[in-house]
Amino acid sequence: MMLSKKFGQAPDAARRACFGTLPNYKNGRFQNLVFTPALVEGESMIKVLWNFLGKHPDTAPAGPIPFVDTDLKNLKPDEDVLIWFGHSSYLIQVDGRKFLVDPVFSGNASPIKGSVKAFPGSDHYHAEDMPQVDLLLISHDHWDHLDYTTIQQLEPKVGKVICGLGVAQHFEYWGWAKEKLIEKNWYESVDLGEGFRITLTPARHFSGRLFRRNISLWTSFVLQTPTKRLFLGGDSGYGPHFKAIGEQFGPFDWAILECGQYNEKWHYIHSFPAELIEEVKELKADNFIPVHHSKFKLGQHPWSEPLHEVSAFAEAAGLPVTTPKIGEKVSLNDGRHIWEKWWEVAL
Repeated sequence: MMLSKKFGQAPDAARRACFGTLPNYKNGRFQNLVFTPALVEGESMIKVLWNFLGKHPDTAPAGPIPFVDTDLKNLKPDEDVLIWFGHSSYLIQVDGRKFLVDPVFSGNASPIKGSVKAFPGSDHYHAEDMPQVDLLLISHDHWDHLDYTTIQQLEPKVGKVICGLGVAQHFEYWGWAKEKLIEKNWYESVDLGEGFRITLTPARHFSGRLFRRNISLWTSFVLQTPTKRLFLGGDSGYGPHFKAIGEQFGPFDWAILECGQYNEKWHYIHSFPAELIEEVKELKADNFIPVHHSKFKLGQHPWSEPLHEVSAFAEAAGLPVTTPKIGEKVSLNDGRHIWEKWWEVAL
């Protein structure tokens, strides 16, 4: 069967032979650090799909998601900023270098055209709006984090790609030069020079673009720069890895953490808003930005629930939380800014 190129390619024999020597790879699959079924006990995929197709109130906004139109190609060179593009896509400019994380700009997060469409207003930014970036970081190969159309449009603008083991196979299949691609295992680092370092760290999730799961690695990242230490969480359920990462690499100036598309039926692989508070504490993060919301409907909760709940939990715990609009600049030098609760405005 000939599949569309956007499905990517499974790791080749040489990669699989290398993976087979690793402690987090067993029986042809990468493993989480702790027991992590995709669904909780007693649930089946058929039941989940039937429930997913049912009616759930307020899963999409009634009007366009608000955004700020920022000229990304003309940021001031000395600005240390993060700009979020909805869901888990964001640009970081810090200490003179630019990092683009999990960009999805094609308007949908599914192999089926017209399904899992971006909410109106959330798709303002596209590949042509991006500046030249030093590094493209891909946390895993799910459709809402690795988008074929976006990746191909960005190729001329990207210096290097850093991703988990096996994910680079997709890029090679799509025609990217091997010299641009760096794939690593958890706890392996890339020294970028001049005080910049990226370390891949565990996440509690899974991978896969078609039927075969976990043949490539999912990951979080620790980004160390001359003046900052950031945790880029990727997709993850709560687990002991947060405390371990905080103890080894913390404290962090900022943590960007998944908050959205959660459900009790798949509790192990997506964090609930209350759990983010524990993650922030265990990471020893001074501030955090909740992402993975406000662009695509992948869960059944109301679209604004993640922001509403995590803000309330953070306030109760006395923790600063940063909740920008899409496209709004976040100064990485000012973690105590008071943010507008834009999701409370009737949409």
